[in-house]
Amino acid sequence: MNAPGNLLTDDHLRAQVKLLGTLLGQVLLQFAGEDVFDAVETLRRGFSELHQQEDQQRRTELMAIIDAMPASKVELVVRAFSSYFMLVNVAEESFAHRNRRRMLSHGTALWEGSFDHTLADFKAQGISVTTLQNMLDRLHYAPVFTAHPTEARRRAVMEGVRRVFLICDQMYSQTLGVNDQRQLEAQLAAEIQVMWRTDELRSAKLEVRDEVRNGLYYVRESLFEAVPKAYEHFERALRKHYGVNAEGVAPVSVPSFIRFGSWIGGDRDGNPFVTADVTEWTVHRQMQEALDEYRARLLKLRKTLTHSSNWCMPSAPFLARLREYEAEYGEQVFRGTAVQIYSREPYRRMAAMMLARLDANLSYIHQCLADVPGFLSDLAYENAAAFLDDLYLLRDSLISHGDRIVAMQDLQALIRLVESFGFHLLQLDIRQESTVHTRTVIAVLQQIDPDFDYAGAAEAERLQRLAAWIGHIGPIGVNDAVLDDEAREALAVFRRMIKLKIEVGDEVFGTYVISMTHSASHVMEVMLLARLVGLCGHNGRAWFCRILVAPLFETVDDLQRSQAILDQLFSNKVYRALVASDGNRQEVMLGYSDSCKDGGTLASNWNLYQAQLSIIALTRQHGVECRLFHGRGGTIGRGGGPTHDAILSQPPGTVNGEIRFTEQGEMLYYKYSNPETANYEIGMGVTGLLKASATALANCEVHYPPDYLDWMRDIAAAGETAYRTLIGTPGFIDYFYESTPVTEIGLLNIGSRPSHRKKADRSLGSIRAIPWVFGWAQSRHTLPAWYGIGSALQGFIDRQPDGLAHLQAMCREWPFFRSLLSNVQMSLTKADMEIAEEYARLCDHPNTMTIYRTIADEFALTVAGVKKVAQIETMLEDNPSLALSISRRRPYIDPINHIQVLMLKRYRTDSVLESEQDSWLTPLKRSINAIAAGMRNTG
Repeated sequence: MNAPGNLLTDDHLRAQVKLLGTLLGQVLLQFAGEDVFDAVETLRRGFSELHQQEDQQRRTELMAIIDAMPASKVELVVRAFSSYFMLVNVAEESFAHRNRRRMLSHGTALWEGSFDHTLADFKAQGISVTTLQNMLDRLHYAPVFTAHPTEARRRAVMEGVRRVFLICDQMYSQTLGVNDQRQLEAQLAAEIQVMWRTDELRSAKLEVRDEVRNGLYYVRESLFEAVPKAYEHFERALRKHYGVNAEGVAPVSVPSFIRFGSWIGGDRDGNPFVTADVTEWTVHRQMQEALDEYRARLLKLRKTLTHSSNWCMPSAPFLARLREYEAEYGEQVFRGTAVQIYSREPYRRMAAMMLARLDANLSYIHQCLADVPGFLSDLAYENAAAFLDDLYLLRDSLISHGDRIVAMQDLQALIRLVESFGFHLLQLDIRQESTVHTRTVIAVLQQIDPDFDYAGAAEAERLQRLAAWIGHIGPIGVNDAVLDDEAREALAVFRRMIKLKIEVGDEVFGTYVISMTHSASHVMEVMLLARLVGLCGHNGRAWFCRILVAPLFETVDDLQRSQAILDQLFSNKVYRALVASDGNRQEVMLGYSDSCKDGGTLASNWNLYQAQLSIIALTRQHGVECRLFHGRGGTIGRGGGPTHDAILSQPPGTVNGEIRFTEQGEMLYYKYSNPETANYEIGMGVTGLLKASATALANCEVHYPPDYLDWMRDIAAAGETAYRTLIGTPGFIDYFYESTPVTEIGLLNIGSRPSHRKKADRSLGSIRAIPWVFGWAQSRHTLPAWYGIGSALQGFIDRQPDGLAHLQAMCREWPFFRSLLSNVQMSLTKADMEIAEEYARLCDHPNTMTIYRTIADEFALTVAGVKKVAQIETMLEDNPSLALSISRRRPYIDPINHIQVLMLKRYRTDSVLESEQDSWLTPLKRSINAIAAGMRNTG
């Protein structure tokens, strides 16, 4: 995007980065000493010069400086680089926000992906008011927070960075005087000094409740402001492009379609610390956060809606509700001398009673969190819908006497929040691994159906028997006392779900996700466990279902079998009846991480693309509405990349107005730590959803040439062959464990979940997908994101007449292929094969250098292939701002990598005392944090 005259340029960003770097340098001189400051500057300048021109003598000198540093000095140097990355990230985020704000304030054309740009396109395409309204009524946009352990920031650090962001924002006000500027620089220096004094490492391993609190930080500090703003920007763009009526209202109304979800406190796959008790605590803690926010906003409304009954006439429905509340709650709310308070201010009086009702809800939640027996008083709201009903009455009454402009400010923002978050705040997903359910069902059937050998039964027999028990009318008794701990806890989760649904409402839970779904019986097992507690079944009159179950297809094999598994399910009369009773809807989750680890990035992307097409076709055939849930990570190797482009690259006809996707690891921080950025990210995601859905919801079809699909199938197969050949090479697993800091990542205290499925198991199957990607990123291989692409592209060019021209056409015309090549450029740019070779030399397997050369050769082939196909001279040519961002960091990331290699050598050696080994552990952990901050999306 070329910057118009009123926009800031990269020179402005460089100036801010320079100021932040200078202030950090002053802190280093004062608190770390001149020796550390000089070392940081020497390494920074030296590696920057090496990027411009290789000088082996200079490189040797720099490596000697690193080699000579004691552990205490290394720790300070790494902290300095890490602090710089945090400040650069703030500067870039602040710069982007200021430019977006300038576009808005100057009325210039907004960025592609903005509501303004998207609705202008829709209007130009002739999308009518009726068609657009039908589209909006179908929308469901649901990012889902997860606690996957690649985000290591403490809340204290995040809060400090937020303060720096706000100061940076203030410093560019055009009304600022010289003294104001100096004062802000002093505040900035103080914050950077506090940042240096704050330990970024955790002293203890996170517990699940800590992870829940971390997730709630983003809601409290960002989403409560960003979500109403997103709706506001959407409505403003609608008014601009589709006009307004006499009252200034657009002909299209925007429903509240944004729903945030969470796995934090609900995802028990591989995490024994997520118990039924923890899940219940999570639900109540989320409710407390929501109610606290609503209370604060309602309190503000009570202070501002000071309308006098002498000067306006509230609506009849509002006055009727007010009289009803006066009769029912008046004596409890207004006591003694307060009886006449707000007697002539009806809205303030109503707000006071609504506050008292919310306080009663909060009182109950506080008792639950304190684990004290309690009850919900009659004063409390029964649910969020009852609270919303009061808010609607307030809004409509204000509008009735000409105060629409008042109603559409803070009151409408509160309404948007309650519509989007309810009393539950984040819809909590439950996730468990399929074998846990299988073992639990075996234990249950040993009690209720002892003659049936479930473990030895064929799939068809299993499905038949499960269906019979799910459809059983009447009680099914299970004695928990004779179950083992695993089965007892698995059942406890379902019992807690029904309890909380009764207490809070069905919306409290999102989806029950079954990881590693390999068969239809894995889904039916969950339905049986749900039947045992009353979440589904037949009540003698009709089928009912209060649980939405989503199979998660993760591996390449599972993705290829997904259609057959779903066909078996929908062909089962009992399962089909349960789906019909729950709105005829099915959710299916697709795993990006494990499929990429399993078969490489090309096989993963292509099988995901094919699986989506086949799943949607199958569900339509069975008359079922299907919503796809995308298990994306932060990196390209785990399905990451810009959300807007990712949604647009989905297969035609598979989005249909609804999408759920995970927001994982450090992506939570980069997208949602500041409300300004969160608002932008939500807008970009929603417009991606709108554009991807527009053709399907407007009853148009998009078709790409069949040759593209055939060619992509062959390219993906070639990429998978190359990838499987690599991971099958003798010594490859040892290479991974020894040439990356994956073992040391487990010592970071950044998550409650173990990094391996089985302890002390050095195998590809044992390592989880997240540390797999994290480890390769740290060692600058970034291998999962690109390996196999170069071989596959070159093989196609060599075999296919006009192969290169065909690939170039695919890149121009097919969003899926274009997005694939665009995303991989970022990972190729962040990789560095010279640094990767240093890590490789940490491995003492005889095949080490053969493996490294295979990786380096494929890297060179991939870079060349992507350039040819995308028709670019340099990586990220089409995204200069990202290219600049990465180049700005490299002189700082590279020395930390060299330092990390040195520390890994010293920490892992057996030839020194244990105390000397341990002295390297803390700086080593800091280096992992620093590289993660510098590369931004490592997991």
